[in-house]
Amino acid sequence: MKRYYLSKLGQAIITITLVVLVVFALLRFMPTAGYFSKEQWKDMSEPEKTAYLRSLGVLDPLLVQLRRFVTGLFSGDLGRSIVMYPNMPIASVLGDKMAHSLLLNLLSWFFSALIGMPLGLAMASRKGGLTDKLGTLYVVIIRAVPSIIIHFFIQIYCSRWLGLPLLFYLEQPISWILPILSMSIGSIAGYGVWLRRYIVDEENKDYIKFARVKGLSQRYIMWRHVLRNAIVPIAINLPADFLLMLSGSLVIESMYSIPGTGGMLIKSIKAMDNPMVQVLVLLYGALSVFGVFLGDVVVSFVDPRIKLVDSNG
Repeated sequence: MKRYYLSKLGQAIITITLVVLVVFALLRFMPTAGYFSKEQWKDMSEPEKTAYLRSLGVLDPLLVQLRRFVTGLFSGDLGRSIVMYPNMPIASVLGDKMAHSLLLNLLSWFFSALIGMPLGLAMASRKGGLTDKLGTLYVVIIRAVPSIIIHFFIQIYCSRWLGLPLLFYLEQPISWILPILSMSIGSIAGYGVWLRRYIVDEENKDYIKFARVKGLSQRYIMWRHVLRNAIVPIAINLPADFLLMLSGSLVIESMYSIPGTGGMLIKSIKAMDNPMVQVLVLLYGALSVFGVFLGDVVVSFVDPRIKLVDSNG
């Protein structure tokens, strides 16, 4: 078991190292204008711009820049934003914004799993029945109607009917309800439809038919065999879904005025804030890799078909 985990961890470390090198190399091909604010670019002469870039270390040899970049990562120094948040440490900017995104996305993730998985189980247990038809109707509506319309409906009409605030306020937990609801409705449909599909696929396999012939009850078969195998594909993606929540939601955070990380990468690229782009790309890449690693760990516990034993065990 230790060998399995160390192997997966080693693969994750190698991948993250490659991500660091690729991000570092690609950012060196971006225009140097991304190291200036608009006022600096407009007011500085060419010699002043060159001197400014030299003071930032941008004109140093690549190996020197790489060593400084890696040393900064390990020491927690992610550099400073230049355009979006002039001269502010990127670590402090991301820390403040990620706290908001993580709070709401964690709650929505928990709510989605709490509602979506029982929905998928109920739909699969009653195929063709009223529960299955209503669940399918919900999934079809969520998938067919543009999400922006659904979010707008929730914000305007649910706030009016339930008397809830239109905007997000950290000190007012009641104002979290509508953003969490908007973030959850799509994931609820996703968990429900995929779990239903996996359960139906498992029920049609030979080992389930054999269990029925042996006279085992449907409840025992469902909980002991079908659900344990059907939950595996969903469990693999749960860690990645959770970690990628740090990237936030551009549409929902904009609608509810949530000061989170939603759309920060796009905004940074448009603003040509090179240090911010560099850190965000690296962060999201590392989170994706770490999510895959956690998925491998989770599946080793969830999947009954995987047995990790020593070679002499």
